Amino acid sequence: MATLPSPGRCLADEPLAAQDVARGIARLFFRQDLFGICEVPLPNGRRADMMALCPKGLLTIVEIKVSRADLLGDQKWPDYLDYCDRFFWAVPPGFSLDPFEAEALGPDVAGLIVADRYDAAVLRDAPLRRLAGARRKAETLRFARRAAQRLAGQLDPGLAGLD
Repeated sequence: MATLPSPGRCLADEPLAAQDVARGIARLFFRQDLFGICEVPLPNGRRADMMALCPKGLLTIVEIKVSRADLLGDQKWPDYLDYCDRFFWAVPPGFSLDPFEAEALGPDVAGLIVADRYDAAVLRDAPLRRLAGARRKAETLRFARRAAQRLAGQLDPGLAGLD
């Protein structure tokens, strides 16, 4: 099984800018009654930077980018679309938004969030592509169990390596 991210630190092995973006997104999502976790392994072997669940049971994946090179070199992001109802890009303030206007990364594919460590704003909402019922059930169960497992690891750090 995959290992857990460092307790209490979202994207601990990523640049500080990515951690700040994740914190801002968590605050935005909290206000929207969405609750998420970071570094979520997906059944296809990919890892979503953040995944959140809303009260209606919709799953949102957020892919955080803090450099243009990382964004332009990322060819794996379409693999996330089969595991969420909504997909967002998230970037820090000052990041050039031009690439997100291109057809491949644009409004028909993904939403866009700008975030810093204190807050975040949705610049463009994500299109809704509802998951099939069986996939939603499986992914929601995986999400809930992973969140509970991480909480157990915070309560007893000896359990953290059992993921």
